[in-house]
Amino acid sequence: MAMIKNANFRAARPLATPFATVLKFLLTAGAASALAAMPAQAQVNRIKSNPSAIILDGARVGPGMETFYLSGQLPSPIDPAKPMAEVKSLEEMGDSKTQTISTLNKVKTLLESQGYAMSDLVKLSLFVTADPRLGKMDFAGVNAGFKEFFGTSANPNTVARSTFQVAALVGPYFLIEIEAIAVKKASGTPAAALEAPSDMPAESSASYQRPHRLPAELRRKALLT
Repeated sequence: MAMIKNANFRAARPLATPFATVLKFLLTAGAASALAAMPAQAQVNRIKSNPSAIILDGARVGPGMETFYLSGQLPSPIDPAKPMAEVKSLEEMGDSKTQTISTLNKVKTLLESQGYAMSDLVKLSLFVTADPRLGKMDFAGVNAGFKEFFGTSANPNTVARSTFQVAALVGPYFLIEIEAIAVKKASGTPAAALEAPSDMPAESSASYQRPHRLPAELRRKALLT
């Protein structure tokens, strides 16, 4: 009886497929499954300990997300038809609130051109100069402009944010420059990650079945025959 079972066992074993190759395939398939599951787990955890704060304490980005880093954006003249080279006074650019709104509108346009939205922003860095008419940075004006884009009905999200007062920006009439980071769910897992190993026949992924596991005593007997 033992000899018959041993013969069946040898017939059931996939001798044509080396164990190392099968193991490599299983590991690759497992990795591909994990990658495919990433988008379903994609998330942004926005941390805000003070409910009344207009910014976050921080943001944690989960797996399966893609990131868009925006260069510093500067405001435009109040008159959209006027080239920046022709601006000769601060009045033509507006106060800190006006310039903040102008700059965030530029950020919004750039985000949308890449398939992002303002609600995808997770981090802003604000570089602000003193308003010469006030003799100091107009932080309240900056926040007033900021609140027109965050914590609103159109965009209930807000961001982690840093604000720096700087001596000057690249032009004499700029009062603010804003850098931004946005994240959103990745578009998908690369097809290459789902392919079977190159040294395994194409039909292996569909036809391979795990060999039947015999009790340890019979496996030992099979090895002795």
